[in-house]
Amino acid sequence: MRGYEEIRVDERLRELAGQLHGPARLKADLLTEARHALEDAVEAYREGGLPVAEAERRAVAEFGTPAQLAPGYQAELAAGALRRLALRALAVATALMVGGDLTWRGASWSEGPRPPEGYLLLSATVDGIWAVTAGLALAGLLLGLLAARYGSPRLPRLARAVGFGLTGGLVVGAAAGVALFGWSVQLWDAALTWPPMIIGAVVVGAAWFALARAARYWLLSARGPRVAG
Repeated sequence: MRGYEEIRVDERLRELAGQLHGPARLKADLLTEARHALEDAVEAYREGGLPVAEAERRAVAEFGTPAQLAPGYQAELAAGALRRLALRALAVATALMVGGDLTWRGASWSEGPRPPEGYLLLSATVDGIWAVTAGLALAGLLLGLLAARYGSPRLPRLARAVGFGLTGGLVVGAAAGVALFGWSVQLWDAALTWPPMIIGAVVVGAAWFALARAARYWLLSARGPRVAG
Protein backbone atom coordinates (compact mmCIF):
# COMPACT_ATOMS: atom_id res chain seq x y z
CA MET A 1 0.00 0.00 0.00
CA ARG A 2 1.33 3.41 -0.94
CA GLY A 3 2.13 5.99 1.70
CA TYR A 4 -0.35 8.68 2.53
CA GLU A 5 1.96 11.41 1.21
CA GLU A 6 2.05 9.79 -2.26
CA ILE A 7 -1.67 10.20 -3.00
CA ARG A 8 -2.53 12.80 -5.67
CA VAL A 9 -5.58 15.06 -5.98
CA ASP A 10 -7.63 13.01 -8.44
CA GLU A 11 -7.02 9.81 -6.51
CA ARG A 12 -7.99 11.39 -3.21
CA LEU A 13 -11.25 12.63 -4.72
CA ARG A 14 -12.00 9.19 -6.17
CA GLU A 15 -11.39 7.61 -2.78
CA LEU A 16 -13.67 10.14 -1.11
CA ALA A 17 -16.39 9.67 -3.74
CA GLY A 18 -16.28 5.92 -3.21
CA GLN A 19 -17.23 6.33 0.46
CA LEU A 20 -20.15 8.70 -0.07
CA HIS A 21 -23.71 7.85 -1.06
CA GLY A 22 -26.71 10.05 -1.68
CA PRO A 23 -28.26 12.18 -4.44
CA ALA A 24 -25.89 12.24 -7.42
CA ARG A 25 -26.18 15.98 -8.01
CA LEU A 26 -25.55 16.90 -4.38
CA LYS A 27 -22.62 14.49 -4.24
CA ALA A 28 -21.15 15.97 -7.41
CA ASP A 29 -21.49 19.49 -5.98
CA LEU A 30 -19.66 18.53 -2.78
CA LEU A 31 -16.86 16.84 -4.68
CA THR A 32 -16.55 19.90 -6.93
CA GLU A 33 -16.14 22.07 -3.85
CA ALA A 34 -13.50 19.67 -2.53
CA ARG A 35 -11.65 19.79 -5.84
CA HIS A 36 -11.65 23.57 -5.82
CA ALA A 37 -10.27 23.60 -2.28
CA LEU A 38 -7.51 21.18 -3.24
CA GLU A 39 -6.68 23.07 -6.42
CA ASP A 40 -6.41 26.33 -4.45
CA ALA A 41 -4.01 24.64 -2.02
CA VAL A 42 -1.96 23.21 -4.90
CA GLU A 43 -1.76 26.62 -6.53
CA ALA A 44 -0.58 28.18 -3.28
CA TYR A 45 2.22 25.61 -2.97
CA ARG A 46 3.21 26.11 -6.61
CA GLU A 47 3.46 29.85 -6.05
CA GLY A 48 5.82 28.99 -3.20
CA GLY A 49 8.14 27.31 -5.71
CA LEU A 50 7.18 23.62 -5.40
CA PRO A 51 6.78 21.43 -8.50
CA VAL A 52 3.27 20.23 -9.41
CA ALA A 53 3.64 16.69 -8.03
CA GLU A 54 4.99 17.84 -4.67
CA ALA A 55 2.38 20.61 -4.45
CA GLU A 56 -0.38 18.05 -4.97
CA ARG A 57 1.06 15.68 -2.38
CA ARG A 58 1.24 18.40 0.25
CA ALA A 59 -2.24 19.71 -0.53
CA VAL A 60 -3.68 16.21 -0.23
CA ALA A 61 -1.80 15.58 3.01
CA GLU A 62 -3.30 18.72 4.55
CA PHE A 63 -6.76 17.92 3.18
CA GLY A 64 -7.10 14.67 5.15
CA THR A 65 -7.82 11.01 4.61
CA PRO A 66 -11.18 9.70 3.32
CA ALA A 67 -11.85 8.25 6.78
CA GLN A 68 -11.43 11.73 8.27
CA LEU A 69 -13.37 13.54 5.55
CA ALA A 70 -16.23 11.19 4.71
CA PRO A 71 -18.35 11.66 7.88
CA GLY A 72 -18.54 15.41 7.41
CA TYR A 73 -19.28 15.21 3.71
CA GLN A 74 -21.85 12.45 4.29
CA ALA A 75 -23.58 14.61 6.89
CA GLU A 76 -23.86 17.39 4.31
CA LEU A 77 -25.28 14.92 1.81
CA ALA A 78 -27.85 13.74 4.35
CA ALA A 79 -28.85 17.32 5.15
CA GLY A 80 -29.26 18.16 1.46
CA ALA A 81 -31.25 14.99 0.81
CA LEU A 82 -33.56 15.78 3.75
CA ARG A 83 -34.13 19.31 2.44
CA ARG A 84 -35.08 17.92 -0.96
CA LEU A 85 -37.43 15.35 0.58
CA ALA A 86 -39.00 17.91 2.92
CA LEU A 87 -39.63 20.41 0.12
CA ARG A 88 -41.30 17.80 -2.06
CA ALA A 89 -43.33 16.39 0.82
CA LEU A 90 -44.50 19.86 1.84
CA ALA A 91 -45.55 20.70 -1.72
CA VAL A 92 -47.44 17.43 -2.19
CA ALA A 93 -49.08 17.54 1.25
CA THR A 94 -50.26 21.11 0.71
CA ALA A 95 -51.61 20.32 -2.76
CA LEU A 96 -53.48 17.25 -1.52
CA MET A 97 -54.99 19.02 1.47
CA VAL A 98 -56.11 21.97 -0.65
CA GLY A 99 -57.14 20.09 -3.78
CA GLY A 100 -58.52 16.87 -2.32
CA ASP A 101 -62.08 18.15 -1.88
CA LEU A 102 -62.01 19.85 -5.28
CA THR A 103 -61.64 16.46 -6.92
CA TRP A 104 -65.14 15.53 -5.79
CA ARG A 105 -66.87 18.87 -6.20
CA GLY A 106 -69.66 18.67 -8.80
CA ALA A 107 -69.55 14.89 -9.12
CA SER A 108 -72.83 13.15 -9.97
CA TRP A 109 -72.72 11.15 -6.73
CA SER A 110 -71.94 14.08 -4.42
CA GLU A 111 -75.65 14.63 -3.66
CA GLY A 112 -76.34 10.91 -3.10
CA PRO A 113 -76.49 8.90 0.12
CA ARG A 114 -73.98 9.65 2.85
CA PRO A 115 -70.86 7.42 2.66
CA PRO A 116 -70.31 4.83 5.41
CA GLU A 117 -68.86 6.06 8.69
CA GLY A 118 -65.74 3.99 8.11
CA TYR A 119 -65.14 5.77 4.81
CA LEU A 120 -65.56 9.17 6.44
CA LEU A 121 -63.16 8.15 9.19
CA LEU A 122 -60.57 7.00 6.66
CA SER A 123 -60.96 10.23 4.71
CA ALA A 124 -60.42 12.29 7.85
CA THR A 125 -57.44 10.11 8.76
CA VAL A 126 -55.84 10.76 5.37
CA ASP A 127 -56.27 14.51 5.90
CA GLY A 128 -54.69 14.19 9.34
CA ILE A 129 -51.76 12.18 8.00
CA TRP A 130 -51.04 14.86 5.41
CA ALA A 131 -51.26 17.60 8.02
CA VAL A 132 -48.70 15.77 10.18
CA THR A 133 -46.53 15.16 7.11
CA ALA A 134 -46.57 18.85 6.27
CA GLY A 135 -45.59 19.67 9.85
CA LEU A 136 -42.68 17.21 9.76
CA ALA A 137 -41.55 18.63 6.43
CA LEU A 138 -41.51 22.14 7.87
CA ALA A 139 -39.60 20.86 10.90
CA GLY A 140 -37.04 19.21 8.63
CA LEU A 141 -36.50 22.42 6.69
CA LEU A 142 -36.19 24.47 9.90
CA LEU A 143 -33.71 22.05 11.47
CA GLY A 144 -31.63 22.12 8.30
CA LEU A 145 -31.42 25.91 8.45
CA LEU A 146 -30.56 25.90 12.15
CA ALA A 147 -27.91 23.19 11.70
CA ALA A 148 -26.24 25.17 8.92
CA ARG A 149 -26.23 28.33 11.05
CA TYR A 150 -25.33 27.06 14.51
CA GLY A 151 -23.57 23.73 13.98
CA SER A 152 -24.94 22.14 17.15
CA PRO A 153 -24.33 18.36 17.29
CA ARG A 154 -27.90 17.86 18.53
CA LEU A 155 -29.53 19.40 15.46
CA PRO A 156 -28.38 16.72 12.97
CA ARG A 157 -29.69 14.03 15.32
CA LEU A 158 -33.04 15.78 15.54
CA ALA A 159 -33.09 16.21 11.77
CA ARG A 160 -32.39 12.51 11.36
CA ALA A 161 -35.31 11.63 13.64
CA VAL A 162 -37.59 14.01 11.74
CA GLY A 163 -36.41 12.48 8.46
CA PHE A 164 -37.33 8.98 9.57
CA GLY A 165 -40.67 10.27 10.87
CA LEU A 166 -41.34 12.04 7.58
CA THR A 167 -40.48 8.92 5.58
CA GLY A 168 -42.75 6.81 7.78
CA GLY A 169 -45.54 9.35 7.42
CA LEU A 170 -45.24 9.20 3.64
CA VAL A 171 -45.48 5.41 3.67
CA VAL A 172 -48.57 5.48 5.90
CA GLY A 173 -50.08 8.29 3.81
CA ALA A 174 -49.54 6.34 0.59
CA ALA A 175 -51.21 3.23 2.02
CA ALA A 176 -54.16 5.20 3.39
CA GLY A 177 -54.54 7.13 0.13
CA VAL A 178 -54.61 3.96 -1.96
CA ALA A 179 -57.17 2.43 0.40
CA LEU A 180 -59.35 5.55 0.18
CA PHE A 181 -59.13 5.60 -3.62
CA GLY A 182 -60.04 1.92 -3.87
CA TRP A 183 -62.97 2.34 -1.50
CA SER A 184 -64.18 5.36 -3.47
CA VAL A 185 -64.23 3.36 -6.69
CA GLN A 186 -66.19 0.59 -4.96
CA LEU A 187 -68.77 3.07 -3.71
CA TRP A 188 -69.08 5.06 -6.93
CA ASP A 189 -68.37 3.34 -10.23
CA ALA A 190 -68.56 6.70 -12.00
CA ALA A 191 -65.41 7.80 -10.15
CA LEU A 192 -63.31 5.94 -12.72
CA THR A 193 -64.67 8.15 -15.51
CA TRP A 194 -64.82 11.42 -13.56
CA PRO A 195 -62.20 13.74 -15.22
CA PRO A 196 -60.98 15.45 -11.99
CA MET A 197 -60.51 12.00 -10.46
CA ILE A 198 -58.50 10.79 -13.46
CA ILE A 199 -56.33 13.91 -13.56
CA GLY A 200 -55.83 13.79 -9.80
CA ALA A 201 -54.76 10.14 -9.93
CA VAL A 202 -52.18 10.88 -12.64
CA VAL A 203 -50.79 13.91 -10.81
CA VAL A 204 -50.66 12.09 -7.47
CA GLY A 205 -48.93 9.12 -9.10
CA ALA A 206 -46.22 11.37 -10.53
CA ALA A 207 -45.86 13.12 -7.17
CA TRP A 208 -45.46 9.80 -5.37
CA PHE A 209 -42.76 8.73 -7.82
CA ALA A 210 -40.80 11.91 -7.07
CA LEU A 211 -41.34 11.47 -3.33
CA ALA A 212 -40.24 7.84 -3.43
CA ARG A 213 -36.98 8.78 -5.16
CA ALA A 214 -36.31 11.59 -2.68
CA ALA A 215 -37.06 9.29 0.28
CA ARG A 216 -34.78 6.59 -1.11
CA TYR A 217 -31.89 9.02 -1.52
CA TRP A 218 -32.37 10.37 1.97
CA LEU A 219 -32.40 6.89 3.49
CA LEU A 220 -29.20 6.06 1.60
CA SER A 221 -27.47 9.24 2.73
CA ALA A 222 -28.63 8.80 6.34
CA ARG A 223 -26.82 5.45 6.61
CA GLY A 224 -23.47 7.19 6.89
CA PRO A 225 -20.33 6.80 4.74
CA ARG A 226 -19.24 3.45 3.35
CA VAL A 227 -16.51 1.76 5.32
CA ALA A 228 -13.50 0.99 3.18
CA GLY A 229 -12.54 -2.67 3.20
